[in-house]
Amino acid sequence: MPTDRSLGGVVLAGGYSTRFGEADKAVADLAGRPMITHVVDRLAAVADDIVVNCRDEQLASIRDAFADADADVEPTYATDPVPDRGPLAGIRVGLEAADREYAAVVACDMPFADPNLFETLYEHARGRDGAVVQLEDGWYQTTQAVYRTETMARACGDVIDSDDRRILTAFEQLDVATVPEAELEDISERTFESIDTQEALREAERRLEK
Repeated sequence: MPTDRSLGGVVLAGGYSTRFGEADKAVADLAGRPMITHVVDRLAAVADDIVVNCRDEQLASIRDAFADADADVEPTYATDPVPDRGPLAGIRVGLEAADREYAAVVACDMPFADPNLFETLYEHARGRDGAVVQLEDGWYQTTQAVYRTETMARACGDVIDSDDRRILTAFEQLDVATVPEAELEDISERTFESIDTQEALREAERRLEK
């Protein structure tokens, strides 16, 4: 149960990432460190504690990633009872394990996530069930958002076994604030970049080395 109104964090790492190849991109090397440690460090700038959602088979390698990288934060873990049911399931599992009223959720392949965005979304979310950015193309950025842990986890649970397991379907029973991308003038334009392929990983590494 949430204990106060401070902000927690959830990192989603349970997908199989078929476009990335056989390797698990959560622990792929990015500038000398596993990618997930970059994400957690950015989230830790604003979150009081962090939960990593992953599959059982990933748990050992992700734990090792934090131990070997000497990361500033040691997260807790929430594994999927059924693997690879999509981000909706990962959000549910992660939020159920979170110990705060609100939690920032981010995918493990977004190493440029801007902590200032989570603070902005948190301000929009307070008193409601969450806050999400609507991109200029109309797409909702649901895997870099802030949610009220109890209500979003419950909504995800209500639709997980339905024919429509989109995150937006869970929103239908919630009061979620929408923040237009055009209003994010002070947020890094790279915050929503995701590392989906080996080439994207190499490009991200080149950027970090500059």
